[in-house]
Amino acid sequence: MMGPAHSLSGATAWLGVGAVAAGMGEPMPWPVLLAGALICAGAALAPDLDHKAATISRAFGPVSRALCEVIDNLSYAVYKATRGKGDPRRSGGHRTLTHTWPWAVLCGAGAAAVAVYGGRWGVLAVLFVHMVLAIEGLLWRHARVSSDVLVWLLGATSAWMLAEVLDKPGNGSQWLFEEPGQQYLWIGLPIALGALVHCLGDALTVSGCPVLWPIPVGRRRWYPVGPPKGMRFRAGSWVEIKVLTPVFMGAGGVCAAGALGFFGNG
Repeated sequence: MMGPAHSLSGATAWLGVGAVAAGMGEPMPWPVLLAGALICAGAALAPDLDHKAATISRAFGPVSRALCEVIDNLSYAVYKATRGKGDPRRSGGHRTLTHTWPWAVLCGAGAAAVAVYGGRWGVLAVLFVHMVLAIEGLLWRHARVSSDVLVWLLGATSAWMLAEVLDKPGNGSQWLFEEPGQQYLWIGLPIALGALVHCLGDALTVSGCPVLWPIPVGRRRWYPVGPPKGMRFRAGSWVEIKVLTPVFMGAGGVCAAGALGFFGNG
């Protein structure tokens, strides 16, 4: 899928988690619901770090372009080193390493560690990166015609404001993990979820997605998971724009209402 659909599906996924939590009698504080949805929207772009023409490659100027080059080469090297007898030869690393469940878990765990051990500046760094990505994904038309500096300033301002709100007692810095020193440990969850949602979205497209790696399927270790070929679509096609995007928006609205308790407790 394309960047906007990935980000929207990521935000929807976290709002769905919020609705489930509310249904189980453990509602998220609204700042966690909001911050998590934005983080997940940004994280849903991150697996395309292996693609030099993806939305994320433009997000941080030369830094992100150079990082995409490095990740592409790394992913290609891992593919060549681990491919099974049934896996085809290929010339690049797109939709390999960064499109797997171990990568999603690693990203979530790494971000959580930065937030916990990096203190306030670590939290702000994680929030800043994902706020910029969320802006690039959810507001991509506006982000493309705006200057990079303006997008970065908006990302930095959003990150600072969210951290200020979350730090207030009861607003969620210690949501889910309440022991001393575990503030913001939950921040890795929307990041891992966003990466997994990205993989599921790509699995719906023509090429499929090797999300199960390194678990072998038959003679292939990089098996492209997906529905039957007749049910797949091309990235950026009318199915994505006119069907899936409205579905994500509607589902996100319903989930947000449920997460905030608008449907009552019966």
